[in-house]
Amino acid sequence: MLLSGLDEEMLSGLHGDAVSLSMRILVQTGRMLGAHALIDIRSAHIDGCLYHGDSGALFAEKLVSFNAKVRVPTTLNVGALDLLHARNDRFDPAARDMARRMMSAYVAMGCQPTWTCAPYQAGHRPRLGEDVAWGESNAVAFCNSVLGARTNRYGDFLDICAAITGRVPQYGLHLISQRTATVLIDATQLSRAFLKDDIAYPILGAWLGAELGARVAAFKGLGSPSEDQLKALGAAAASTGAVGLFHVIGLTPEAATESQAFGGKHPAEIIIVDEAMLSSARAALSSIVLHPGDAISAVAIGSPHLSAPEIRALDAAVAGRRCQVPLYACTSRHSLSIVKREGLEDRLKSLGIIFVADTCIVVSPILPAGSGVLMTNSGKFAHYTPANTGYDVVFAGLRECVESAIAGTCQL
Repeated sequence: MLLSGLDEEMLSGLHGDAVSLSMRILVQTGRMLGAHALIDIRSAHIDGCLYHGDSGALFAEKLVSFNAKVRVPTTLNVGALDLLHARNDRFDPAARDMARRMMSAYVAMGCQPTWTCAPYQAGHRPRLGEDVAWGESNAVAFCNSVLGARTNRYGDFLDICAAITGRVPQYGLHLISQRTATVLIDATQLSRAFLKDDIAYPILGAWLGAELGARVAAFKGLGSPSEDQLKALGAAAASTGAVGLFHVIGLTPEAATESQAFGGKHPAEIIIVDEAMLSSARAALSSIVLHPGDAISAVAIGSPHLSAPEIRALDAAVAGRRCQVPLYACTSRHSLSIVKREGLEDRLKSLGIIFVADTCIVVSPILPAGSGVLMTNSGKFAHYTPANTGYDVVFAGLRECVESAIAGTCQL
């Protein structure tokens, strides 16, 4: 691997032990991946701040003991604790203490305490063509696809090493040659009614990830989906597969035309998708089948975190009615601050909505212990809920989720 003079200095320890340690990790990782050089990054988003065990917290604290400081603007993904709301999570005291220590260590390194899986909703929006180092799979997909910045899927704890050094290996989606689509998804057979329904994009994403894995696709015929719809598509695709980049022809920044999306080449594969093809993907988002009137335990929305417009949509759907089972609304402190000024937070809380900030119900033990049935409109929640919580999951649209929470039973 070709290293610059500054790289060699950082590697040798001239810039401190934290930089040296981080550079050793990055260089060895780059060599394993076949990268020939390191490149500068403009920002980072850290996924490694989520507590999975004491080793992660101790690693972060070791970096702090070496006086580590991030060199580029760096936001933080969800932690394990909701620092805004007092609640009875099911962490034992020792684990809760370690989770808090871990979150504190990342802040001590100069990271911004955004605590959200959707940093692009909190102002962290790198520009077209900028190289960055982002963790969290939905954030990576959004960053590459919707913003047109360039990042690979940086896992724990490669992300913080990149932030400390401001460097990453030059490989994968940092390379223009790896960003062009190879598969054309022809969505012109999908009805306008389906594409206007909020269930469409999680289902499309779940199908895309399972069908393509990590291949880069370009959609034709989607029209002009919103950022929240693209967010839902990317999150589901990154959960059921390893999608880090997709294009929407005529909408996303690297796909103004079909020719641009494919780098002037013909697609290697064309898939014409229709609603019948998506039926199995939709069915796979539920672990059980419920009928109208069947009992549910809770409803959860907000993975990725709810934007302020999505919280407003929740308020409109609830329409002043009280929930009979818990409805967990997972969001960022940024979005919550916006709707709080509008009076929505207090109104929704009075109707039984439980806001969860800084974390979510799938990565933190917030749901009551045991088993049950969780209803969600999130493709990502649907994918991870059974394994992470022990609850069965039923996928539905926002309207059905809200109506079921209000009735206390399934309203599909």
